[in-house]
Amino acid sequence: MNSRRESDEERLSPRDKWITIFGRKPVLEALNDPGLSVAKVVVADNATGRSLDDILRAADRAGTPVQRASPSRIQWLAGNSRHDQGVVADINAPRMTPLQNFVRDRGKRPTNVFLLDGVTNPGNVGMILRTATGAGFDGVILPRAGTPHVGPLVIKASAGVAFQAPIVNSPTARAAVDELRSAGYRIYGLSARSSQSLFKAELAPRAVFVLGGETNGISVSTDEDLEIPLHNGVESLNVAVAAAVVAFEVTNRD
Repeated sequence: MNSRRESDEERLSPRDKWITIFGRKPVLEALNDPGLSVAKVVVADNATGRSLDDILRAADRAGTPVQRASPSRIQWLAGNSRHDQGVVADINAPRMTPLQNFVRDRGKRPTNVFLLDGVTNPGNVGMILRTATGAGFDGVILPRAGTPHVGPLVIKASAGVAFQAPIVNSPTARAAVDELRSAGYRIYGLSARSSQSLFKAELAPRAVFVLGGETNGISVSTDEDLEIPLHNGVESLNVAVAAAVVAFEVTNRD
């Protein structure tokens, strides 16, 4: 059993183990936060200044390895951001995992997860991560295609919870639906056009709740659509607000 787990960890992509942050202030704050484990810091060859000295001293105190790289490499590691300031850091994310491992590890246990299908606003992603973690959801699936990188804006919106959130990585939303459906999960869409109320629906013990994008809504196939009943002419809720309604309705049924 231990050998298999060690083998699985060795095969994990760095993107399935770490959340990469950039910018001198965020990196320094992470190094000084006793609740975070910084795997490494990478500094541009031409980076200088007092703030960089502070980072290097903090990394030394924490026993965090520091590597040097070209400015173009730093920019690439930061997702081509213009605000990397010559520094990036990898933060250990203990609950982040690829979808295949998540499905295998959950087995037949009751499981509730969100799937973000084209949610592009980093603020919404961060708030969903915070809500899902606080409500006790088992996972939030973030497809690499169509979902913002878990960077400073997402982390800020989550109020730092993103590092501890149960993030599940998948190449695309469609690939996630295919794998989860094959594993016996029921796929629910949140849609204002549905006549089935979330509050009255009988939900499957292993459920995926798809949250559609801010502009185009849900693009993947679902098994059943649910609505959050609204009144007084209100047509829809912000996707992060809808996620909060779903999360606490579902977990409070247990």
